[in-house]
Amino acid sequence: MWTTPVSLQGDRVSLVPLAPEHAADLAEASADGDLHKLWYTMVPPPDGVEAEITRRLTLLETGSMVPFAILDTTGRAVGMTTYMNIDHGNRRLEIGSTWYRKSVQRTGLNTACKLLMLRHAFETLDAIAVEFRTHAINMQSRRAIERLGARLDGILRAHMIMDNGTLRDTAVYSITAADWPTIKAHLEFQITRHQQT
Repeated sequence: MWTTPVSLQGDRVSLVPLAPEHAADLAEASADGDLHKLWYTMVPPPDGVEAEITRRLTLLETGSMVPFAILDTTGRAVGMTTYMNIDHGNRRLEIGSTWYRKSVQRTGLNTACKLLMLRHAFETLDAIAVEFRTHAINMQSRRAIERLGARLDGILRAHMIMDNGTLRDTAVYSITAADWPTIKAHLEFQITRHQQT
């Protein structure tokens, strides 16, 4: 396998292999702000967190996903993220299925998390590109992806059927290996600036 479970450590956030023992923290995280009620996202409800952990761990076994729990500085799980849609032969992957409890959103945690994941993807795994995908109408997610410096590749129209039966148009973004030095400098600057405020 090109990519396997790994722990990534930063000053503000840690990413550790997702495990069943994260379920209680993640159920609490899902309830914070009722994130699961946003129909255009795929955040599990508190009582669905254990099943979501099982689903992600099953995809890990097939080699198509590497799931992480996102831990704050206290060691509490405040969200989930993954390397997914992994193309081992072409060294491409997507960072996705990411969500954070409401109380840590817009605190700089996402930027710190993405820096760890992108650094590992480009500098350790030698990825040629990293994708990000979100519902085309999820402007909060799209703005967050764009703040990272990812470029819009396009919109996949009628790409997925959502749980409520609506069709999702998927906005696809990417960062390439050639982009990485500039993106890295940008993210490191954003983190430094956020720490000073």
